[in-house]
Amino acid sequence: MNKIFHSISILACILILQTQAQAQRYPRFKVLAFYSRTVEKAHVEFADEAIKFFKDLTVGNGFVFDTTSNMGDLNDEKLKDYQLLMMINDFPHSAAQRAAFEKYMENGGGWFGFHVAAYNDKTTNWPWFVKFLGGGVFYRNNWPPMPAKIVVDDTSHTVTRGLPTTFIAPINEWYQWKPSPRENPDVKVLATLAQDNYPLGLKDILPGGDTPIGWTNTKYRMVYLNMGHGPHIFTDATQNKLIISALRWVVATDKKGDVFLK
Repeated sequence: MNKIFHSISILACILILQTQAQAQRYPRFKVLAFYSRTVEKAHVEFADEAIKFFKDLTVGNGFVFDTTSNMGDLNDEKLKDYQLLMMINDFPHSAAQRAAFEKYMENGGGWFGFHVAAYNDKTTNWPWFVKFLGGGVFYRNNWPPMPAKIVVDDTSHTVTRGLPTTFIAPINEWYQWKPSPRENPDVKVLATLAQDNYPLGLKDILPGGDTPIGWTNTKYRMVYLNMGHGPHIFTDATQNKLIISALRWVVATDKKGDVFLK
């Protein structure tokens, strides 16, 4: 009987040690997602869907997905505990917020931005941000929002691996940039509007041109995807795979090492 109790005690100790080891391993990483409810209705709808989508991915405590609608949280003290910042439907506004974001990214931080998170025009007055995005400035968009055929530029890249060479993306408002980020040698374009979409739009029309809709500036740990207008973005499995792969890639390229291999 004593031997049985002894064996049970040993097994219990092993289970405790395994639990402690798992607790040390998880969460693998932490994401801080910024969003706003004082923006246009379609961008709020996207934020609601995005928050649900990413929170569902945390099942099993694989990672922490914190959200905030206070852009004042964009400060050194708050950001130090996060491996990735996500901009769902907003971007830094004040000089202090911009400085904190620049410092975070220049020191190896990760960024995943959607749609309006990259918006900039002649009134933005933030040269660093334009450079960060690869030099592109908002030029024009289609209207109303429409589905579009997407061409995957490089199916061998980690973010796009396993995707078909083309797919139909759900309804979205598509931004075009000038100059195209593709012209920057530091930019790796991941996906582009197919040429046979053009002319795209009914009121506001994209007549043609080069329209990257997903890319990374290789000088930073970042991915930008133009999807993010309205409640339909997460209705397509192929596009969802692209979004998840982009999240995983930004996290995995942390200079501290790939958390998925530890």
